[in-house]
Amino acid sequence: MYPRIVVDTKKLKHNMDALIAMGHEQGISIGLVSKCVCAHAPIIELMNQTEADFIADSRLLNLKNIKTKKPKYLLRIAQACEAADVVAYSDISQQSELCTVKLIAEEAARQNKRHGIVLMVDMGDLREGVFYKNRDELLRIANAVKEAEMLELYGIGVNLTCFGGIIPDEANLGGLVETAEWLRRETGLGIPFVSGGNSSSLIMLKEGRMPKGITNLRIGEGYLLGNETVTGSVMEGLYGDAFTLEASIAELKRKPSKPIGKSGMNAFGESVEFEDKGEMLRAILAIGRQDTDPNGLTPLDEGAEILGASSDHLIVNLTEAKGSFAVGDVLRFGVSYGALLNVYSSVYVDKIYIY
Repeated sequence: MYPRIVVDTKKLKHNMDALIAMGHEQGISIGLVSKCVCAHAPIIELMNQTEADFIADSRLLNLKNIKTKKPKYLLRIAQACEAADVVAYSDISQQSELCTVKLIAEEAARQNKRHGIVLMVDMGDLREGVFYKNRDELLRIANAVKEAEMLELYGIGVNLTCFGGIIPDEANLGGLVETAEWLRRETGLGIPFVSGGNSSSLIMLKEGRMPKGITNLRIGEGYLLGNETVTGSVMEGLYGDAFTLEASIAELKRKPSKPIGKSGMNAFGESVEFEDKGEMLRAILAIGRQDTDPNGLTPLDEGAEILGASSDHLIVNLTEAKGSFAVGDVLRFGVSYGALLNVYSSVYVDKIYIY
């Protein structure tokens, strides 16, 4: 059935193995992130076949369902109300609030389960983490973890590019390393785990520019799409086409290119203007914004052009497309990270794995 996402598992596994090897060769552990694919079981099984150091996800429900012998790592800082599930379903979690750490300490003691804390440090991207200048707060949280019987200060980490678009560099990652060194002196703890971010740090890893003292990266888009995420370009030696979205033509008609009548807002509250390009061959596909991000799709049929989408329909201009088309034919698309995330979040898109 269509729509469906088709996964080349050999290409995906190649990307995983290549990035893990790149990290391990430089003494950097690699955690594979499963959140974009909603921890779908076939992809978790591929991860289990690699030398990945842990599997990471931002959703506790995903971590609960993951079947693995590898450590489970919670990416999203926990809500206070989630403390029990954080301990139950993850081995390591990223945290930035003292009150939440104390609740997790109580739960770890109650469940008699050791739990690792990665203290997040905000180096300027302004998403999660204790702001790097607030060293008193960093020390208070670190000491609270140290004093908790069932907690371990597993390490510290940073997130970059996801919110503020701040690019990893020698300055901000070097600052993270210096923060780790300071915490070691102040607490007497080893703190061996210093996580230098996500796939946006891959270009530094590939070029050998990673500051000494960074010991981990958390990789998602890098293995999924082969990208280093600062420029969005596919890295040499990786595959950028492990995922292909396929959707069938439900309607194919020649119509004007410009809507007729007085225009207002569309179903999403947007005012859209259309250029009059004359009559065109328009295909309607049975996939829409509820299933994917149309702006993140790249037509693989030469000459095809995405005109837009509603919640349930994708409209494609086939006027200049190579070949002939009929109702029921299938069009193929490359996907961006955002488009792939939405595809896996949609129960209306079949997931097909090619082995």
